[in-house]
Amino acid sequence: MILLTAILVGVLFAQSTYLILQRSFVRILFGIILLANAANLAVLAMSGDPSGKGVPIADGRTELSADPLPQALILTAIVIGFGVAAYFIALLYRTFLDWKTTDAGELFAKSTTDDSNSES
Repeated sequence: MILLTAILVGVLFAQSTYLILQRSFVRILFGIILLANAANLAVLAMSGDPSGKGVPIADGRTELSADPLPQALILTAIVIGFGVAAYFIALLYRTFLDWKTTDAGELFAKSTTDDSNSES
């Protein structure tokens, strides 16, 4: 099961890297969201198998308990990832309204021509 999870994390990281390197801002947004999910899955996989472990409550039992820290870190990362995604969606929307494109190549070509026209 760990091998399958490691392969899945590798595929998710590879796909997110491919999407982030594209010219379309929509694909870049999906790549960032996919990268955040791949990182969360990697942290969860590194935390180990919780089966057979007890609840982490201090009640005097001496059995082995599951570690709650990776789950807390993943929950925090999910909230931060949602905030970053919401920011990028708003930025993408505003960019489309102002420049009428979501292509990074066209956007930077327009901005350099606008800069050269304003200098003259």
